[in-house]
Amino acid sequence: MENPLVSVIMIFLNEERFIREAVESVLKQTYKNWELIFVDDGSTDGSTAIARQFARNYPQRIRYFEHKDHQNLGMSLSRNRGFDESRGRYIAILDADDVLFPQALKEQVETLEGYPDVSMVYGRVQKWHSWSMQAEEKRLDSLRELVVPADSVIRPPALFILLLQDRGIPSGILVRREVVDEVGGYEAPFRGMYEDNAFLAKICVRKPVFCSGQCWYRYRKHSDSSCSVAVEMGQYEFFRLTFLRWAENYLSKQKVDNIAIWRALRKELRLYRHPFLSDILQCF
Repeated sequence: MENPLVSVIMIFLNEERFIREAVESVLKQTYKNWELIFVDDGSTDGSTAIARQFARNYPQRIRYFEHKDHQNLGMSLSRNRGFDESRGRYIAILDADDVLFPQALKEQVETLEGYPDVSMVYGRVQKWHSWSMQAEEKRLDSLRELVVPADSVIRPPALFILLLQDRGIPSGILVRREVVDEVGGYEAPFRGMYEDNAFLAKICVRKPVFCSGQCWYRYRKHSDSSCSVAVEMGQYEFFRLTFLRWAENYLSKQKVDNIAIWRALRKELRLYRHPFLSDILQCF
């Protein structure tokens, strides 16, 4: 099998606690033809120095980028900068506080090479509490539910509808570069929270995706993650509604006329426009 280049995109903002472990999980990959693209979104802690040191130590494999004047431009524009600087046939997304299992890239590349009609591949994700080394946290480690059948090609619009419903969201993806170019990367207005949903929605609305039963990705559960902060500040539902409104506008502009998609979207929006219906709709 040919060994195509994989570009691992890692954006970060003040991740000095975790970024070394994330990078080491890339260095430990059994698949060796990869490059790592750092995009620093204006960090003010030690993570900038850590990333630059890795780039100096591995100049042929790891490259560091930042926005002009070390600005903070948000997650979507940072990921798009990573796409622009990447050279791989395939692109992996790794958050700076998460880690890949050693076989991740090898098995994901094999999958995409074996299924040339699919746009991307993802698998099970471990919700990782035990990183803290606290005994009581170890029992909380678990695999996130897939929702769709494992080891199968998921045809549109199944995953798109699940994204609208906030269920079964793909993580630890490997996506074809031409697909990223075709959909236009991440959506700039999403600085954080639901930026993945919008990007994935543009893929899943039209393209088949392979869902594996393998676990390749450890999602670190901690109180400083963007999701945890949004929940703590009571902003999660605001971001979700923003995504749904974006989806409504996107579908209209793209002239998507799939009845199942529009029915699912309108049902989700109805819960916000008419909150008193929420309990009733949950029965259906």
